[in-house]
Amino acid sequence: MITISIVSHGHGDMASRLVDRLLEFTEVSNVVLTCNIPEKLHLNDVAQVLRINNLVPKGFGANHNAAFKHCATNYFCVLNPDIELPSNPFPLLTVAMRSHLAEITAPLALATTGRVEDNVRRFPTASSLFLKALGGPDGRHKITPGQLPFEPDWVAGMFMLFSVKAYERLQGFDEKYFLYYEDVDICRRAHQLGLKIVCCPQVTVVHHAQRASRKSIRHMGWHLASMCRFLSKS
Repeated sequence: MITISIVSHGHGDMASRLVDRLLEFTEVSNVVLTCNIPEKLHLNDVAQVLRINNLVPKGFGANHNAAFKHCATNYFCVLNPDIELPSNPFPLLTVAMRSHLAEITAPLALATTGRVEDNVRRFPTASSLFLKALGGPDGRHKITPGQLPFEPDWVAGMFMLFSVKAYERLQGFDEKYFLYYEDVDICRRAHQLGLKIVCCPQVTVVHHAQRASRKSIRHMGWHLASMCRFLSKS
């Protein structure tokens, strides 16, 4: 029913634990785990898990697009290795997709402290980003865990569940983004094609966020480059 794509960039045991957790859910048909850099992982030797070892690191979109080639199910789920699943998210997510006639869905992400994260937002503009830099609103929706599903502008790539037909129609992520904004871009293209996106706050996951772009000049550079690319396409 669902193919999961996870990209590990040295996440080690975190990625292994997530794979083991996913295999507990009957909706998960297979897991494609891409190791973007060489690393040792302790994975169960089961037919459901395919490990891909990249010879050279690839970008976010390129890795998930490559994993999609191994998808033979009705749904394709892009999932970060730093996501923790307290319960099975897929029954309610697929129900929300069907009831809203949506093609992309996501749960509500919580920080390890229980605080609501910013994985569901309005599309950024040059003016909104300027106001954000000055300490203004960052475009996130005000969401309460448990509230009814609703249709946002975009959902973050930490957890995105696609119908396979939609991912094919969108031709996957734009690989010209190396890191950051691939999720914003694919959601904008989905809206342009009339494909619905739904967030289901009745499902919550825990995000062990690293926020690399706030700590690394290199990641900050990728973030800014991707932001400029997105705005230039607006």
